[in-house]
Amino acid sequence: MTGPTEHADPPAEPDGLPTPRRYWAVLAIWLAIAMSVLDGAIANVALPTIAARLHAPPAVSVWIVNAYQLAITMLLLPLAALGDRIGYRRVYLPGLAVFTLGSGLCALSHSLVALVAARMLQGVGAAAVMSINAALVRSIYPAAMLGRGMGYNAVVLSISAATGPTVAGAILALGDWPMLFAVNLPIGLAALAIGARCLPHSNGHGRPPDYPAALLSALTLGLLVFGTETLAREGPRLGTAMVTVGAVLGYVLYRRERARPAPLVPLDLLRIPLFALSIATSITSFAAQMLAFVTLPFLLQGLLGRSVVASGLLMTPWPLAVGCTAPFAGRLADRYPAGLLGGIGLALFAAGLFALSTIRADFDTLAIAWRMALCGVGFGLFQSPNNRAMIASAPRGRSGAAGGMLATARLLGQTTGAVAVAAGFHWLGIAAGELLLRIAALAAALAAAISLLRLRLAQPPPLADALHGVSDG
Repeated sequence: MTGPTEHADPPAEPDGLPTPRRYWAVLAIWLAIAMSVLDGAIANVALPTIAARLHAPPAVSVWIVNAYQLAITMLLLPLAALGDRIGYRRVYLPGLAVFTLGSGLCALSHSLVALVAARMLQGVGAAAVMSINAALVRSIYPAAMLGRGMGYNAVVLSISAATGPTVAGAILALGDWPMLFAVNLPIGLAALAIGARCLPHSNGHGRPPDYPAALLSALTLGLLVFGTETLAREGPRLGTAMVTVGAVLGYVLYRRERARPAPLVPLDLLRIPLFALSIATSITSFAAQMLAFVTLPFLLQGLLGRSVVASGLLMTPWPLAVGCTAPFAGRLADRYPAGLLGGIGLALFAAGLFALSTIRADFDTLAIAWRMALCGVGFGLFQSPNNRAMIASAPRGRSGAAGGMLATARLLGQTTGAVAVAAGFHWLGIAAGELLLRIAALAAALAAAISLLRLRLAQPPPLADALHGVSDG
């Protein structure tokens, strides 16, 4: 591979970037993905340490995590729409710069207020990166390799998620908590330097910005997601009020956007059956995943008596199996329907979750590990083809909106799963673990059924622009 070279500023190539520029462009994306995923995992693991150093009570210190997540939740769809309007790299690169700047400010923070503000700034940057990532992958890879590109992204994401707790522990063993954020600086600067030279250019449709829709979208998603989490964590009073206001604003947004040709909330894309079914599959499967992810540590530690370290190691086969399966699934997705691959993968995922619900205290490590790996293989077989189907079924000029919906669907599913676990533990206690895993298995089976429904649809041609008749702008 040769080094990155300067490029003129023409529109992106019609069918992906040539090599070696493609390799450098995806490297910039992988660095950004790894940094954002690692940052989320590191902050969660290190939260007690940070709270102790800043003398912050647990109920307040949780905003170190909440501020980051809330900024992402509120800005995913507005920034995705902005990418469709002005071009993807014009959102992605500034977002990457904001994330890197926010990381530096986190490392320099000496109070909880300053750290929470810096984390919110990080969240703004992370929202830009997450909302535009899939659209850039579509521009970088040829149509015949889009599934492969999605699979490689899933590998990077899985490895980052699996190594996050280990990286956090190693950094805290070598230095104090500011190093957790300072480590992002060289990675972010490298991603910026490579991305500025090699990421593809696009002009966007150039329509005027819709600021009222952006504000309504941010408030709707923020209130619905955070209100639901508050409802599960703190009781009905405040959470119900937030969810109610969010639902009312969501209805106002729907009425305002439904007749627009390229709405900020991509209602037009939801009229494409393949896109709508892929979104439904994604929400349901990520709800099942989060149900299991949140339940398993309590089950392993509380009922099976495993230590925190042992529980973490026992769960590692899951993301590792996703990472091993995803590139294989991505290659298959360029040849076979996502509905079939997703149906098979999610059926395996459901079987793995049901098998996990049967574990007992006398089970050895291998008996638990193969169940975790089965979940990972199934989820990995589903994820890359499903993401490819979502992006490829949208018109090219709406790739940003499709990528924003992809990320939003994942967020909504994860929130639903986490809230279900909170409700189960609230009403039934830790003994609800087995039941919750069986509910997760049912959700995965439902997602498999939804995925298979896509086989009844006419399969669109690659990248489907002409089929839906929407101009690139």
